[in-house]
Amino acid sequence: MGSSDFSWKLADHPKLPKGKTVAVVVLDGWGEANPDEYNCIHTAKTPTMDSLKTGAPEKWRLVRAHGTAVGLPTEDDMGNSEVGHNALGAGRIFAQGAKLVDLALASGKIYEGEGFQYIKESFDKGTLHLIGLLSDGGVHSRLDQLQLLLKGATEHGAKRIRVHFLTDGRDVLDGSSVGFVETLENDLANLREKGIDAQIASGGGRMYVTMDRYENDWDVVKRGWYAQVLGEAPHKFQNAVEAVKELRKEPKANDQYLPPFVIVDESGEAVGPIVDGDAVVTFNFRADRMVMLAKALEYENFDKFDRIRFPKIRYAGMLQYDGELKLPSHYLVSPPEIERTSGQYLVKNGIRTFACSETVKFGHVTFFWNGNRSGYFDSTKEEYVEIPSDVGITFNVQPKMKALEIAEKARDAILSGKFDQVRVNIPNGDMVGHTGDIEATTVACEAADVAVKMILDAIEQVGGIYVVTADHGNAEDMVKRNKSGKPLLDKEGKIQVLTSHTLQPVPIAIGGPGLSPGARFRSDVPSGGLANVAATVINFHGFQAPADYETTLIEVVDK
Repeated sequence: MGSSDFSWKLADHPKLPKGKTVAVVVLDGWGEANPDEYNCIHTAKTPTMDSLKTGAPEKWRLVRAHGTAVGLPTEDDMGNSEVGHNALGAGRIFAQGAKLVDLALASGKIYEGEGFQYIKESFDKGTLHLIGLLSDGGVHSRLDQLQLLLKGATEHGAKRIRVHFLTDGRDVLDGSSVGFVETLENDLANLREKGIDAQIASGGGRMYVTMDRYENDWDVVKRGWYAQVLGEAPHKFQNAVEAVKELRKEPKANDQYLPPFVIVDESGEAVGPIVDGDAVVTFNFRADRMVMLAKALEYENFDKFDRIRFPKIRYAGMLQYDGELKLPSHYLVSPPEIERTSGQYLVKNGIRTFACSETVKFGHVTFFWNGNRSGYFDSTKEEYVEIPSDVGITFNVQPKMKALEIAEKARDAILSGKFDQVRVNIPNGDMVGHTGDIEATTVACEAADVAVKMILDAIEQVGGIYVVTADHGNAEDMVKRNKSGKPLLDKEGKIQVLTSHTLQPVPIAIGGPGLSPGARFRSDVPSGGLANVAATVINFHGFQAPADYETTLIEVVDK
């Protein structure tokens, strides 16, 4: 819909004043679950968040942050930061990654599209390479989608296929990689029986090979490049199942951090390096951890590491991973078209906006919040600040991350009087939660709570309003559980640590001296989700949201 089809002018809210500074705080990975020793939000000292929950019951509630509430196919699909921030910023629910791919595969439209037709031109003489996360976690990719793509590609002319997989252990249980590789090997064996030359070519753990994000550590992508493109890695095997089993025997080995390996033939030659004339598909549907590889595969002018060799290939992503950069330029499934986001509306209505996080989540309060769009809507009214994340360490080593620095920037922006909205993402609960380190995650939650207090204190000083919420769960449940909710144990009797996001709802709290005395959460939106937050925030700026937005969570009653 073009801007000529509607008015950018928001209607004034009849009961809420304009002109109050509004702080929007997103606690990444901060869900709500039963209190026990594996709930790091419960075990952490979090007096600020505790006071929001218990201080004013009519100003604290839960919202849904997974499944259909954020555009994912089923209620078994855990939320993630990308779809969560899309929903928070857009105010509407859009079919997302996995669902878009499911629809395209089910209808067969994926094979009719420009992207597939483009890579198909390499099928006669070249190899089709498929690179991505081998897992059924449903956050970045899904095994069943890879299986359908393998089947469909061969039915549409692919004669030679090489799979370069990345083991998960983050969105699924550590150790599950072996089963996934066995399934893939079985599928490829079936294709070979039909005369297709289909093999696994390389592998490695997602956090050590290929899947870095936000240009945090290019060495991760470089390790993948050497294995996938050059056919070079420190470990060589003739069988992928054997490779994963052997590498997992190393002390402290886990699926997330398996070193890169290549599959070689009997003479020791790599069976599947990427060469001129080949086609490459990165089959992850989630964008953030594919953008860096996409740049390496697509950009002729590239200086992040020495690629040694830059093959002339036909490359397509499962989706386009960055709409602003048009990266990659070819893709199999079109992304959701998210227009008229709340941020765009508010800027058009004069709301001056400040957004800040550290590198690992900076894109979430900017790019994803703004509907998968880079840059400013109006640089005279917006300022985005990125604080560099720690590099070269896992996040449990410095679990406080940059929470206090983010809070200081937000505080200063609030007190400056230059902004009407100050929004931040505090990443600790998610990024440290993903390491599975329960002690460090507790420290991370405490740091996040201190950061929230700093921001709320600043809002108090300027007579403003705050909205504190989250994008999905993680830190609130750090253990895998059986159907009755009891922790699962491994063969040695130790708990099976949960490193993934969860299906839990997340809190939202409102308050501040600028809040109208009669403002409270409505009781008639019981199944509200993250998409309802946008209309709520628009209300706090003194406006009513567009009619097609998910309804606001608040009402104003006469006191």
